[in-house]
Amino acid sequence: MTNIKALKGHIIYTKVKDTFEVHENSYIVIDNKKVVGIFKELPDIYKDISIIDYGHNAIIIPSFIDLHIHAPQYLQMGIGLDLELIEWLQQYTYRNESLFSDVDYAKKIYPTFVDNLYNEGTLRSCIFATIHNESNKILLDELKKKKLSAYVGKVNMNQNAPNDLLQSAECSYEETKSFIDYFTEDLIKPIITPRFAPCCTSELLAKLGKLSMKQELPVQTHLAENKKEVEWVKSLFPDSKNYSDVYKKYNLYGNQKTLLAHSIYLSDEEVAMASNNDNVYLVHCPDSNGNLTSGIMPVTNYLDKGIKVGLGSDIGAGHKMSMPSTITSAVQYSKLRHVFRNEERVLSLSEAFYLATNVNGSFFGKVGSFEKDNFFDALVIRDPDPLVNYLKPIEKLQRFLYNASSNSIVERYLEGEII
Repeated sequence: MTNIKALKGHIIYTKVKDTFEVHENSYIVIDNKKVVGIFKELPDIYKDISIIDYGHNAIIIPSFIDLHIHAPQYLQMGIGLDLELIEWLQQYTYRNESLFSDVDYAKKIYPTFVDNLYNEGTLRSCIFATIHNESNKILLDELKKKKLSAYVGKVNMNQNAPNDLLQSAECSYEETKSFIDYFTEDLIKPIITPRFAPCCTSELLAKLGKLSMKQELPVQTHLAENKKEVEWVKSLFPDSKNYSDVYKKYNLYGNQKTLLAHSIYLSDEEVAMASNNDNVYLVHCPDSNGNLTSGIMPVTNYLDKGIKVGLGSDIGAGHKMSMPSTITSAVQYSKLRHVFRNEERVLSLSEAFYLATNVNGSFFGKVGSFEKDNFFDALVIRDPDPLVNYLKPIEKLQRFLYNASSNSIVERYLEGEII
């Protein structure tokens, strides 16, 4: 049993969205990267295995997954947030992303970005890079060094942006194929990444859809983030029934796993489309949506219709890389929607935690929960403030989520190994 070990502490996760599973002073057994089970007392069969006892003050939770984050926007966090989406892109984001034509600049930004993912306990993520493959490779290399897991996409744009960020449809397609060939690490995988419909012609969308289908690659993009954006898409793609249909028409909607960030302003038909496709994830980015005055996703309405909803920090429109902050913001914004639209119920903390771990993890496979045969991805949390020891385990988790500090994370596990 040399590959088997056990961790001891207060083990907390969400098997279902409506409640936390709490196992106080218990053992979680891991064999060959995966969870065997959780036990109050270790069965005799495991009496000789290695045990790491983190003490009665530690909680053990699934590590965080971020389903929507822009690596090149690391320095943009908190900048230009008096603007709305389109103006913010034009005045800040595009100018910033053009700097990644310089590989030396990427070598300065991406190591710090990846270090911060690690520090915040975000051990898996879905990342937008830029159009620049040489800089994108720097990002992949830094993720490998830190032993983090990610889907990383070369951004595709061929219209409605500054010229230095545009490529022809053919060039963008060929560069995407070239970038895909650079992936050699099982933990880090490619994802097809049209920035959003307004920046892509029908020709480019069609090429990317065919590539996704041919190589069975997932897709990430933006959807219905801003009212002006939705109207813009209608004018650019008049033959499509709605914004979602633009992507569906070109095989970029639900044929493979698909991340659709924001998804605030969906028609009833679009909501039905999402609820009827198990490959579709609507990614809620509460901080970003508040910062850019975009709106608030009707997250509980979507959940109650059976739609998969994930969570993303969406830096740099989001102002923190912290998934605990994203979790609590999702709850807070849901409460605001409830106040003004009292027909909508409030998102509970257990639901928000479930989205950030269990649902987000499902995009990567059997990840994000401590059920049998899931990969053991975990954080060990121990608050440095000794007064926290007076709290119950679930209260320690609540306090960590609302007062999150990376200083409280004392260990990080990915697929059963400390990283």
